[in-house]
Amino acid sequence: QVQLVESGGGLVQAGGSLRLSCVASGRTFSSYVMGWFRQAPGKEREFVAAIRGGGSTYYADSVKGRFTISRDNARNTAYLQMNSLKPEDTAVYYCAARRVAGPNTRVYDYDYWGQGTQVTVSS
Repeated sequence: QVQLVESGGGLVQAGGSLRLSCVASGRTFSSYVMGWFRQAPGKEREFVAAIRGGGSTYYADSVKGRFTISRDNARNTAYLQMNSLKPEDTAVYYCAARRVAGPNTRVYDYDYWGQGTQVTVSS
């Protein structure tokens, strides 16, 4: 069983930045696909970004050029750097892990989930 713990959420003004972190338990973190999703009130959970074990990255169109996903395998940690934040980025952000390489943009692609961290962007 893999446990994921997110941190780094908070309240920020539009145009500001936040960095989310996700620490994973387990010995095979370097092979996991790590993803970030978000869910706003009344909306479905949506894909934000993903990174494969080899470092390939994928982004939703809505965050391309503003968000950057990265990982530090030595620390079992994935990051989401969020710049130029907009009010529409307000949501609970979830970290997710997939054990093997494969599709990585859908909720059901992932095996493990964190508890979420709130990001609120004020206008």
